[in-house]
Amino acid sequence: MDEDDIEPRLGRIRSTPIRRGRSYMSQVLRAANLAGGMARSAGKHSRFHGNRSGVGGGVGRVLASRDRLAAYRQRRVLVKSRIVRLDRANGMNAARAHLRYIQRDGVTRDGASGRLYASIEDEADGRAFLDRADGDRHQFRFIVSPEDGEQYEDLKSLTRRLMLQMEQDLGTRLDWVAADHFNTGHPHTHVILRGKDERGQDLVIARDYITQGIRERAAELVSLDLGPRVDVEIENRLRREMNQERLTGIDRRLLRDMNNDRVVSIGSTDPFQQSLRAGRLQTLGRLGLADEVEPGRWRLVAGMDDILRRMGERGDIIRTMQRTFREHGLERAPGDYVIADPVVLSPVVGRVVERGLSEELEDRHYLIVDGVDGRSHYVDIGKGETVEPIPVGAMVRIEAKMAGARAVDRTIAEVAAAHDGRYSIDLHLRHDPAATESFAQAHVRRLEAMRKAGSSVAREADGTWVIAPDHVERAATFEAHRARMAPVIVETLSAMPLDRQVGADGATWLDRELVSSDRTPLREAGFGREIREAMDRRRQWLIAEGLAQEEQGRVVLQANLLATLRRREMNRIAGQLSQQLGLAYLEARPGERIEGIYRRPVELASGRYALIEKSRDFTLVPWRPVLDRHIDKQVSGIIRGDSINWAIGRQRSGPSIS
Repeated sequence: MDEDDIEPRLGRIRSTPIRRGRSYMSQVLRAANLAGGMARSAGKHSRFHGNRSGVGGGVGRVLASRDRLAAYRQRRVLVKSRIVRLDRANGMNAARAHLRYIQRDGVTRDGASGRLYASIEDEADGRAFLDRADGDRHQFRFIVSPEDGEQYEDLKSLTRRLMLQMEQDLGTRLDWVAADHFNTGHPHTHVILRGKDERGQDLVIARDYITQGIRERAAELVSLDLGPRVDVEIENRLRREMNQERLTGIDRRLLRDMNNDRVVSIGSTDPFQQSLRAGRLQTLGRLGLADEVEPGRWRLVAGMDDILRRMGERGDIIRTMQRTFREHGLERAPGDYVIADPVVLSPVVGRVVERGLSEELEDRHYLIVDGVDGRSHYVDIGKGETVEPIPVGAMVRIEAKMAGARAVDRTIAEVAAAHDGRYSIDLHLRHDPAATESFAQAHVRRLEAMRKAGSSVAREADGTWVIAPDHVERAATFEAHRARMAPVIVETLSAMPLDRQVGADGATWLDRELVSSDRTPLREAGFGREIREAMDRRRQWLIAEGLAQEEQGRVVLQANLLATLRRREMNRIAGQLSQQLGLAYLEARPGERIEGIYRRPVELASGRYALIEKSRDFTLVPWRPVLDRHIDKQVSGIIRGDSINWAIGRQRSGPSIS
């Protein structure tokens, strides 16, 4: 018998399957998938590509090619998927961060933290899961969101049945954990799946199965639970699609039916389908996305699907902004809603109305800001970890992050070009005698950051760096990637809401604006009008406190107003802290060296300060973000004006953090 021949070994009808509950058909599909998608070149290690053929390809193609009417009747389920490479340097750290993220507070129906579960355990051990995954090449991350998910009291049963069906389709046991989220309008489940099968081999799932198979399997289960859609539901949904400014199912069918000239006909044997196509083409014509070339025949614009997707996303964002402002009792004109483009973003100053998630799988966040220009801004701020928590009502300034090579990159390239493609601190100081060692160390930190991010820079055992001739271009690519992760810079101007600043005994943002010669432009509408009114009330408060006086219809502010207000608040808060801590308060003065243990930040109207504690006393000094990674550690620094250069640890010399 030839080695390619197949010899079926059938059991009795309805007999127990041969291996772990697998049917004969699942074994055939598994063998076909393994033969077609898992083969490796002899003697070579296969590189990981998430888009190549793998297990589940046959099932995925079958599910994708089913009768289109079945898709109408089935309940809809959105499945987002991502394949994550777990490299040795940062892969497991990222996996731990993602696990923490799906277990964060406020995601359950009762506002509690997310609870991990698995195929059997209702309380899965996330640490044990990561220990098992240590050494895995990759992992899969899914978000499963049934359109009718609000009808489920608990998504655990649905998720477990879906993962069991995936095991049967893929022909292997799966190691996974999941957490249900009910913190958005659409209940959904986060699933993390190890990239290993039951034999310990790399699990490669076919593209067809990831993109369509999982969604179809989930839709089958939801339809079984809630029942299929009836004809009236289907027809009503399709009629609504005719006028929507987003990519719809009707559009996808039109794109499939068009010829090489992008022309499509409204003709159909089904009168209802014909009316749908005709109505939708009229809408596309109104949107400038289709032209009628002759009666009943339309030419679709190239890129129509991408344009409709962007229109749908924009519509979703505008509705999110409108809902947010209604919830906060604010009214804004429809023309005052702005979706910021980070590439051409002009600085935005305003108060934070809401911070939310725009993409859970990628952990992308947004801010809705009520601007002083009277407009309401939606700003994508990138990965959540790149922007510190900001309270609702805080005053912020947002500007675009410049993406491109820095001066430090050009200096490194210059030094390396003069020393056979090598860079080190010694080579730098030899190349530029005017440079200091701390200046050269900043260049090493830059190279280290690029190396950790996977950029093509290499460090040799002696600490020398190998620099490529196109280092500046590589640095620009590195910065472009960082800009995608964090496209904007968010500066908190004041954590105190505007109404509380009016009577605050401290140097507020309103005070800084009042004394500034370059005030923020205010529009006489929306939040801009509110700020003007708050400034008038603040002037009256300052007059009542003896910090300003009215002369000939003008309000004249006291000299050194900010310093006076800051000192008043500092003394008041320091007295309260002194009683709590049982320590004396020592005021920090410019030029003094500060040493002690950093305990925590202290939020004042004048800004955020760091509480530095010694054995018998404490002091309050300007806070810097780097300090929060060193709570309860020894720090030292020198005050220079309104800032301070910090050194972490007990050293008396060495690199500072400024």
